[in-house]
Amino acid sequence: MFGYYARLALKSFGRNPGLSALMVLAIALGIAVCIMTLTVYHAMSGNPIWWKNDRLYTVTMDNWDPNSPYNADGKLPPPQMTYKDSHYLMSSSVPERKVVMYSSDGVISGAGLASPVRLSTRLTTADFFAMFEVPFLYGNGWSAADDNPPRPVIVLSREQNERLFGGVNSLGRTLRWNDHEFRVIGVLDDWFPRPRFYDLNGGSFGAPDGAYIPFAWGIELEQLGNENTACWKPEKLDTFQDFIASDCIWLQMWVELPTAASRERMQALLDNYWAEQRKSGRFPRPRDDRLTNVGQWLIDQKVLDNDNRMLVGLAFAFLVVCLINTVGLLLAKFLNNTPATGVRRALGASRRQIFLQHLVEVGALAALGALLGLVLAALGLASIHHLYAAAHLGERGGYQELMHFDPIGVVWAVALALLATLAAGLYPAWRVGRLPPALYLKSQ
Repeated sequence: MFGYYARLALKSFGRNPGLSALMVLAIALGIAVCIMTLTVYHAMSGNPIWWKNDRLYTVTMDNWDPNSPYNADGKLPPPQMTYKDSHYLMSSSVPERKVVMYSSDGVISGAGLASPVRLSTRLTTADFFAMFEVPFLYGNGWSAADDNPPRPVIVLSREQNERLFGGVNSLGRTLRWNDHEFRVIGVLDDWFPRPRFYDLNGGSFGAPDGAYIPFAWGIELEQLGNENTACWKPEKLDTFQDFIASDCIWLQMWVELPTAASRERMQALLDNYWAEQRKSGRFPRPRDDRLTNVGQWLIDQKVLDNDNRMLVGLAFAFLVVCLINTVGLLLAKFLNNTPATGVRRALGASRRQIFLQHLVEVGALAALGALLGLVLAALGLASIHHLYAAAHLGERGGYQELMHFDPIGVVWAVALALLATLAAGLYPAWRVGRLPPALYLKSQ
Protein backbone atom coordinates (compact mmCIF):
# COMPACT_ATOMS: atom_id res chain seq x y z
CA MET A 1 0.00 0.00 0.00
CA PHE A 2 2.85 2.37 0.81
CA GLY A 3 4.32 1.81 -2.65
CA TYR A 4 0.97 2.68 -4.22
CA TYR A 5 0.79 5.90 -2.18
CA ALA A 6 4.35 6.75 -3.21
CA ARG A 7 3.42 6.35 -6.90
CA LEU A 8 0.41 8.62 -6.38
CA ALA A 9 2.70 11.19 -4.74
CA LEU A 10 5.07 11.13 -7.73
CA LYS A 11 2.16 11.60 -10.12
CA SER A 12 0.96 14.51 -7.99
CA PHE A 13 4.41 16.11 -8.22
CA GLY A 14 4.29 15.70 -11.99
CA ARG A 15 0.92 17.46 -12.24
CA ASN A 16 2.19 20.48 -10.29
CA PRO A 17 5.99 20.57 -10.71
CA GLY A 18 6.33 24.30 -10.05
CA LEU A 19 4.28 24.23 -6.84
CA SER A 20 6.03 21.08 -5.63
CA ALA A 21 9.47 22.59 -6.31
CA LEU A 22 8.47 25.75 -4.43
CA MET A 23 7.46 23.73 -1.36
CA VAL A 24 10.66 21.66 -1.46
CA LEU A 25 12.73 24.84 -1.73
CA ALA A 26 10.90 26.46 1.21
CA ILE A 27 11.51 23.40 3.40
CA ALA A 28 15.15 23.19 2.23
CA LEU A 29 15.88 26.82 3.05
CA GLY A 30 14.46 26.44 6.54
CA ILE A 31 16.46 23.27 7.16
CA ALA A 32 19.69 24.76 5.75
CA VAL A 33 19.49 27.83 7.97
CA CYS A 34 18.78 25.67 11.04
CA ILE A 35 21.66 23.29 10.28
CA MET A 36 24.15 26.13 9.80
CA THR A 37 23.04 27.92 12.95
CA LEU A 38 22.92 24.78 15.09
CA THR A 39 26.32 23.67 13.80
CA VAL A 40 27.95 26.89 14.95
CA TYR A 41 25.95 26.98 18.20
CA HIS A 42 26.84 23.39 19.12
CA ALA A 43 30.52 23.94 18.37
CA MET A 44 30.61 27.11 20.47
CA SER A 45 28.59 25.74 23.38
CA GLY A 46 30.01 22.23 23.49
CA ASN A 47 32.38 20.81 26.08
CA PRO A 48 35.19 19.18 24.07
CA ILE A 49 36.19 16.94 26.97
CA TRP A 50 32.77 16.35 28.56
CA TRP A 51 33.62 12.82 29.73
CA LYS A 52 36.11 14.30 32.22
CA ASN A 53 33.96 17.22 33.32
CA ASP A 54 33.80 15.90 36.89
CA ARG A 55 37.58 15.38 37.03
CA LEU A 56 39.23 18.44 35.43
CA TYR A 57 39.31 21.75 37.29
CA THR A 58 41.02 25.02 36.62
CA VAL A 59 42.50 26.76 39.67
CA THR A 60 41.91 30.48 40.24
CA MET A 61 42.62 32.79 43.18
CA ASP A 62 41.58 36.41 43.65
CA ASN A 63 44.78 38.35 44.33
CA TRP A 64 43.51 41.53 42.66
CA ASP A 65 43.19 45.19 43.59
CA PRO A 66 41.01 45.64 46.72
CA ASN A 67 39.50 48.82 45.24
CA SER A 68 38.73 47.48 41.78
CA PRO A 69 37.75 43.87 40.99
CA TYR A 70 39.29 42.14 37.98
CA ASN A 71 35.86 41.61 36.40
CA ALA A 72 33.43 44.47 36.00
CA ASP A 73 30.72 42.65 37.96
CA GLY A 74 33.13 41.55 40.67
CA LYS A 75 31.74 38.01 40.70
CA LEU A 76 34.75 36.08 39.40
CA PRO A 77 38.42 35.92 40.32
CA PRO A 78 41.08 36.58 37.66
CA PRO A 79 41.27 33.71 35.13
CA GLN A 80 45.05 33.23 35.46
CA MET A 81 47.60 32.65 38.22
CA THR A 82 50.81 34.23 39.42
CA TYR A 83 54.02 32.24 39.20
CA LYS A 84 54.56 32.08 42.97
CA ASP A 85 51.02 30.84 43.70
CA SER A 86 51.04 28.17 40.99
CA HIS A 87 54.59 27.13 41.97
CA TYR A 88 53.44 26.45 45.53
CA LEU A 89 50.29 24.59 44.51
CA MET A 90 52.18 22.44 42.00
CA SER A 91 54.14 20.96 44.91
CA SER A 92 50.94 19.38 46.28
CA SER A 93 50.38 15.63 45.99
CA VAL A 94 46.58 15.97 46.23
CA PRO A 95 45.76 16.08 42.47
CA GLU A 96 46.10 12.93 40.43
CA ARG A 97 47.57 15.13 37.72
CA LYS A 98 48.46 18.82 37.66
CA VAL A 99 49.50 21.24 34.94
CA VAL A 100 50.86 24.78 34.89
CA MET A 101 51.47 26.35 31.52
CA TYR A 102 51.55 29.34 29.22
CA SER A 103 52.06 30.06 25.53
CA SER A 104 55.15 31.80 24.19
CA ASP A 105 56.75 32.62 20.85
CA GLY A 106 59.61 30.46 19.66
CA VAL A 107 61.86 30.71 16.65
CA ILE A 108 62.56 27.37 14.98
CA SER A 109 65.70 26.85 12.89
CA GLY A 110 67.47 23.84 11.53
CA ALA A 111 65.41 20.83 10.45
CA GLY A 112 66.18 21.67 6.84
CA LEU A 113 64.51 25.07 7.00
CA ALA A 114 65.78 27.65 4.54
CA SER A 115 65.13 30.38 7.11
CA PRO A 116 63.96 30.48 10.76
CA VAL A 117 60.21 30.45 11.37
CA ARG A 118 58.15 31.76 14.29
CA LEU A 119 56.17 29.11 16.14
CA SER A 120 53.69 29.45 19.01
CA THR A 121 54.93 27.09 21.71
CA ARG A 122 53.26 25.86 24.89
CA LEU A 123 55.54 25.63 27.88
CA THR A 124 53.84 23.10 30.12
CA THR A 125 54.39 20.29 32.57
CA ALA A 126 54.42 16.59 31.79
CA ASP A 127 50.83 15.82 32.78
CA PHE A 128 49.42 18.04 30.01
CA PHE A 129 49.15 15.23 27.46
CA ALA A 130 47.57 12.60 29.73
CA MET A 131 45.30 15.07 31.53
CA PHE A 132 43.75 16.42 28.32
CA GLU A 133 43.98 13.07 26.48
CA VAL A 134 46.05 14.50 23.65
CA PRO A 135 46.45 11.89 20.86
CA PHE A 136 49.88 11.01 19.47
CA LEU A 137 50.82 10.03 15.95
CA TYR A 138 54.44 9.19 16.86
CA GLY A 139 56.12 8.81 20.25
CA ASN A 140 54.71 10.45 23.38
CA GLY A 141 55.29 13.27 25.84
CA TRP A 142 57.98 13.57 28.49
CA SER A 143 57.85 12.24 32.05
CA ALA A 144 57.58 14.19 35.31
CA ALA A 145 61.27 13.53 35.89
CA ASP A 146 62.01 15.56 32.75
CA ASP A 147 60.25 18.63 34.12
CA ASN A 148 62.91 19.67 36.61
CA PRO A 149 65.66 20.01 35.62
CA PRO A 150 64.11 20.29 32.17
CA ARG A 151 65.34 18.02 29.41
CA PRO A 152 65.81 19.53 25.94
CA VAL A 153 62.86 17.68 24.42
CA ILE A 154 60.05 18.92 22.22
CA VAL A 155 56.67 17.63 21.01
CA LEU A 156 55.40 18.87 17.66
CA SER A 157 51.87 19.19 16.33
CA ARG A 158 51.05 17.12 13.27
CA GLU A 159 50.81 20.27 11.16
CA GLN A 160 54.26 21.47 12.21
CA ASN A 161 55.77 18.04 11.74
CA GLU A 162 54.54 18.09 8.16
CA ARG A 163 55.94 21.57 7.73
CA LEU A 164 59.36 20.79 9.22
CA PHE A 165 59.90 17.13 8.32
CA GLY A 166 57.45 16.42 5.54
CA GLY A 167 55.15 14.41 7.82
CA VAL A 168 57.54 11.48 8.33
CA ASN A 169 58.33 9.94 11.71
CA SER A 170 60.67 12.61 13.13
CA LEU A 171 61.38 11.00 16.51
CA GLY A 172 64.99 11.55 17.48
CA ARG A 173 65.50 14.40 15.02
CA THR A 174 66.83 17.68 16.39
CA LEU A 175 65.94 21.29 15.78
CA ARG A 176 66.78 24.61 17.36
CA TRP A 177 64.16 26.46 19.39
CA ASN A 178 65.19 30.02 20.33
CA ASP A 179 68.77 29.06 19.53
CA HIS A 180 68.75 26.01 21.85
CA GLU A 181 68.85 22.47 20.55
CA PHE A 182 65.85 20.22 21.28
CA ARG A 183 65.17 16.60 20.38
CA VAL A 184 61.78 15.55 19.01
CA ILE A 185 60.20 12.88 21.25
CA GLY A 186 56.60 13.06 20.08
CA VAL A 187 54.29 14.17 17.27
CA LEU A 188 50.62 14.82 17.97
CA ASP A 189 47.85 13.39 15.87
CA ASP A 190 45.03 15.69 14.75
CA TRP A 191 43.90 17.57 17.88
CA PHE A 192 41.79 20.69 17.74
CA PRO A 193 39.48 21.04 20.78
CA ARG A 194 36.67 23.51 20.14
CA PRO A 195 36.59 25.69 22.12
CA ARG A 196 40.22 25.70 23.33
CA PHE A 197 39.04 25.29 26.90
CA TYR A 198 42.42 24.83 28.59
CA ASP A 199 43.58 28.32 27.58
CA LEU A 200 41.05 30.86 26.33
CA ASN A 201 43.55 33.74 26.23
CA GLY A 202 44.53 33.29 22.60
CA GLY A 203 40.89 33.24 21.52
CA SER A 204 38.22 30.71 22.40
CA PHE A 205 38.59 29.04 19.01
CA GLY A 206 42.28 29.63 18.43
CA ALA A 207 44.48 26.87 17.07
CA PRO A 208 46.50 24.73 19.49
CA ASP A 209 50.20 25.55 19.73
CA GLY A 210 52.61 24.12 17.21
CA ALA A 211 55.13 22.81 19.75
CA TYR A 212 55.34 21.82 23.43
CA ILE A 213 58.40 21.92 25.71
CA PRO A 214 58.90 21.51 29.50
CA PHE A 215 57.64 24.48 31.50
CA ALA A 216 60.92 25.03 33.36
CA TRP A 217 62.60 26.04 30.10
CA GLY A 218 60.49 29.18 30.19
CA ILE A 219 61.94 30.12 33.56
CA GLU A 220 65.50 29.11 32.66
CA LEU A 221 65.45 30.99 29.34
CA GLU A 222 63.42 33.89 30.82
CA GLN A 223 60.77 33.43 28.18
CA LEU A 224 57.78 35.78 28.38
CA GLY A 225 54.30 34.76 27.27
CA ASN A 226 52.63 35.84 24.03
CA GLU A 227 49.10 36.11 25.44
CA ASN A 228 47.42 38.03 28.26
CA THR A 229 49.54 39.26 31.17
CA ALA A 230 47.89 41.53 33.74
CA CYS A 231 49.27 43.44 36.75
CA TRP A 232 47.35 45.67 39.11
CA LYS A 233 49.85 47.36 41.43
CA PRO A 234 53.14 49.20 40.91
CA GLU A 235 55.99 46.76 41.39
CA LYS A 236 59.61 46.60 40.39
CA LEU A 237 59.68 44.68 37.11
CA ASP A 238 63.17 45.44 35.86
CA THR A 239 64.17 41.79 35.43
CA PHE A 240 62.51 38.48 34.68
CA GLN A 241 63.08 37.43 38.28
CA ASP A 242 61.21 40.55 39.41
CA PHE A 243 58.38 39.55 37.08
CA ILE A 244 57.94 36.00 38.37
CA ALA A 245 58.08 37.26 41.98
CA SER A 246 55.34 39.83 41.30
CA ASP A 247 51.56 39.64 41.60
CA CYS A 248 51.15 39.71 37.82
CA ILE A 249 48.92 36.94 36.47
CA TRP A 250 49.98 35.08 33.31
CA LEU A 251 49.78 31.32 33.92
CA GLN A 252 47.02 28.74 33.53
CA MET A 253 46.74 25.97 36.08
CA TRP A 254 44.62 22.80 35.88
CA VAL A 255 44.30 19.84 38.24
CA GLU A 256 42.71 16.42 37.87
CA LEU A 257 40.68 15.44 40.92
CA PRO A 258 38.89 12.11 40.40
CA THR A 259 36.93 11.95 43.67
CA ALA A 260 34.88 14.22 45.91
CA ALA A 261 37.40 13.63 48.68
CA SER A 262 40.30 14.83 46.54
CA ARG A 263 38.33 17.93 45.57
CA GLU A 264 37.64 18.71 49.21
CA ARG A 265 41.32 18.27 50.09
CA MET A 266 42.40 20.51 47.20
CA GLN A 267 39.90 23.18 48.19
CA ALA A 268 41.16 23.02 51.78
CA LEU A 269 44.71 23.45 50.49
CA LEU A 270 43.67 26.56 48.56
CA ASP A 271 41.84 28.01 51.57
CA ASN A 272 44.78 27.42 53.92
CA TYR A 273 47.24 28.90 51.46
CA TRP A 274 45.00 31.95 51.03
CA ALA A 275 44.86 32.43 54.81
CA GLU A 276 48.66 32.23 55.14
CA GLN A 277 49.22 34.69 52.31
CA ARG A 278 46.58 37.01 53.70
CA LYS A 279 48.50 37.20 56.97
CA SER A 280 51.65 38.14 55.05
CA GLY A 281 49.88 41.08 53.40
CA ARG A 282 48.72 39.54 50.12
CA PHE A 283 45.19 38.78 48.87
CA PRO A 284 43.55 42.02 50.05
CA ARG A 285 40.17 41.09 48.60
CA PRO A 286 37.65 38.69 50.23
CA ARG A 287 38.59 35.05 49.79
CA ASP A 288 37.65 33.71 46.38
CA ASP A 289 39.75 30.70 45.44
CA ARG A 290 38.01 28.25 43.15
CA LEU A 291 38.13 24.89 41.47
CA THR A 292 36.01 25.21 38.32
CA ASN A 293 35.18 22.30 36.03
CA VAL A 294 35.36 22.65 32.26
CA GLY A 295 31.63 23.15 31.66
CA GLN A 296 31.29 25.88 34.27
CA TRP A 297 34.55 27.46 33.14
CA LEU A 298 33.19 27.94 29.60
CA ILE A 299 30.03 29.50 31.03
CA ASP A 300 31.94 31.81 33.37
CA GLN A 301 34.20 33.01 30.57
CA LYS A 302 31.19 33.70 28.33
CA VAL A 303 32.37 31.50 25.49
CA LEU A 304 28.68 31.24 24.57
CA ASP A 305 26.76 34.51 24.74
CA ASN A 306 23.12 35.48 24.36
CA ASP A 307 23.60 36.60 20.74
CA ASN A 308 24.21 32.98 19.71
CA ARG A 309 21.05 31.81 21.44
CA MET A 310 19.11 34.58 19.73
CA LEU A 311 20.44 33.48 16.34
CA VAL A 312 19.24 29.92 17.00
CA GLY A 313 15.81 31.27 17.90
CA LEU A 314 15.69 33.36 14.72
CA ALA A 315 16.75 30.35 12.63
CA PHE A 316 13.87 28.26 13.97
CA ALA A 317 11.49 31.18 13.56
CA PHE A 318 12.52 31.28 9.89
CA LEU A 319 11.84 27.53 9.65
CA VAL A 320 8.37 28.07 11.14
CA VAL A 321 7.64 30.77 8.54
CA CYS A 322 8.75 28.38 5.78
CA LEU A 323 6.49 25.65 7.17
CA ILE A 324 3.50 27.98 7.49
CA ASN A 325 3.89 28.87 3.83
CA THR A 326 4.22 25.18 3.01
CA VAL A 327 0.95 24.42 4.86
CA GLY A 328 -0.88 26.97 2.73
CA LEU A 329 0.63 25.62 -0.47
CA LEU A 330 -0.15 22.03 0.52
CA LEU A 331 -3.74 22.86 1.33
CA ALA A 332 -4.19 24.63 -2.00
CA LYS A 333 -2.54 21.74 -3.84
CA PHE A 334 -4.62 19.04 -2.13
CA LEU A 335 -7.90 20.91 -2.58
CA ASN A 336 -7.06 21.54 -6.23
CA ASN A 337 -6.76 17.77 -6.64
CA THR A 338 -10.14 16.99 -5.07
CA PRO A 339 -11.71 15.47 -8.23
CA ALA A 340 -9.23 12.58 -8.23
CA THR A 341 -9.67 12.21 -4.50
CA GLY A 342 -13.46 12.14 -4.92
CA VAL A 343 -13.19 9.31 -7.43
CA ARG A 344 -11.08 7.29 -4.95
CA ARG A 345 -13.65 7.89 -2.19
CA ALA A 346 -16.51 6.90 -4.50
CA LEU A 347 -14.67 3.68 -5.32
CA GLY A 348 -14.48 2.79 -1.64
CA ALA A 349 -11.34 4.44 -0.25
CA SER A 350 -11.78 5.36 3.41
CA ARG A 351 -10.97 8.66 5.03
CA ARG A 352 -8.01 7.00 6.71
CA GLN A 353 -6.63 5.82 3.37
CA ILE A 354 -7.06 9.30 1.85
CA PHE A 355 -5.31 10.80 4.89
CA LEU A 356 -2.39 8.33 4.64
CA GLN A 357 -2.08 8.90 0.90
CA HIS A 358 -1.63 12.63 1.37
CA LEU A 359 0.60 12.17 4.41
CA VAL A 360 2.95 10.03 2.31
CA GLU A 361 3.08 12.86 -0.20
CA VAL A 362 3.95 15.27 2.63
CA GLY A 363 6.67 12.86 3.80
CA ALA A 364 8.14 12.73 0.31
CA LEU A 365 8.23 16.53 0.17
CA ALA A 366 9.89 16.61 3.60
CA ALA A 367 12.51 14.06 2.53
CA LEU A 368 13.32 15.95 -0.67
CA GLY A 369 13.47 19.22 1.27
CA ALA A 370 15.79 17.66 3.86
CA LEU A 371 18.17 16.38 1.16
CA LEU A 372 18.26 19.73 -0.60
CA GLY A 373 18.63 21.46 2.77
CA LEU A 374 21.71 19.35 3.56
CA VAL A 375 23.25 20.32 0.23
CA LEU A 376 22.51 24.03 0.76
CA ALA A 377 23.86 23.88 4.33
CA ALA A 378 27.06 22.18 3.17
CA LEU A 379 27.55 24.83 0.48
CA GLY A 380 26.83 27.63 2.95
CA LEU A 381 29.24 26.31 5.59
CA ALA A 382 31.94 25.72 2.98
CA SER A 383 31.54 29.25 1.63
CA ILE A 384 31.76 30.87 5.05
CA HIS A 385 34.74 28.66 5.95
CA HIS A 386 36.46 29.79 2.75
CA LEU A 387 35.83 33.46 3.55
CA TYR A 388 37.21 33.12 7.11
CA ALA A 389 40.17 31.08 5.89
CA ALA A 390 41.01 33.77 3.37
CA ALA A 391 40.83 36.38 6.13
CA HIS A 392 43.24 34.27 8.22
CA LEU A 393 45.60 33.82 5.24
CA GLY A 394 45.10 30.07 5.27
CA GLU A 395 46.14 29.59 8.92
CA ARG A 396 44.01 27.43 11.17
CA GLY A 397 42.09 28.90 14.05
CA GLY A 398 39.23 31.34 14.55
CA TYR A 399 35.60 30.98 13.57
CA GLN A 400 36.39 29.16 10.34
CA GLU A 401 36.97 26.06 12.51
CA LEU A 402 33.28 26.11 13.42
CA MET A 403 32.19 25.96 9.78
CA HIS A 404 32.08 22.23 9.29
CA PHE A 405 29.32 19.63 9.34
CA ASP A 406 28.68 18.73 12.95
CA PRO A 407 26.94 15.30 13.08
CA ILE A 408 24.92 16.08 16.20
CA GLY A 409 23.74 19.44 14.87
CA VAL A 410 22.83 17.94 11.50
CA VAL A 411 20.87 15.05 13.04
CA TRP A 412 18.94 17.37 15.36
CA ALA A 413 18.16 19.93 12.67
CA VAL A 414 17.06 17.39 10.05
CA ALA A 415 15.01 15.36 12.55
CA LEU A 416 13.25 18.45 13.88
CA ALA A 417 12.60 19.75 10.36
CA LEU A 418 11.20 16.41 9.16
CA LEU A 419 8.93 16.11 12.18
CA ALA A 420 7.85 19.74 11.85
CA THR A 421 7.08 19.30 8.13
CA LEU A 422 5.06 16.15 8.77
CA ALA A 423 3.22 17.91 11.59
CA ALA A 424 2.56 20.85 9.28
CA GLY A 425 1.15 18.48 6.67
CA LEU A 426 -1.28 16.84 9.09
CA TYR A 427 -3.92 19.53 8.73
CA PRO A 428 -4.02 19.64 4.89
CA ALA A 429 -4.08 15.83 4.75
CA TRP A 430 -6.85 15.67 7.38
CA ARG A 431 -8.79 18.51 5.77
CA VAL A 432 -8.94 16.89 2.34
CA GLY A 433 -9.98 13.58 3.86
CA ARG A 434 -12.93 15.16 5.72
CA LEU A 435 -14.63 16.63 2.66
CA PRO A 436 -17.71 14.60 1.53
CA PRO A 437 -17.27 12.56 -1.69
CA ALA A 438 -20.33 14.21 -3.27
CA LEU A 439 -18.57 17.56 -3.16
CA TYR A 440 -15.59 16.06 -5.02
CA LEU A 441 -17.77 14.51 -7.73
CA LYS A 442 -19.78 17.71 -8.29
CA SER A 443 -16.58 19.42 -9.39
CA GLN A 444 -16.19 16.89 -12.25
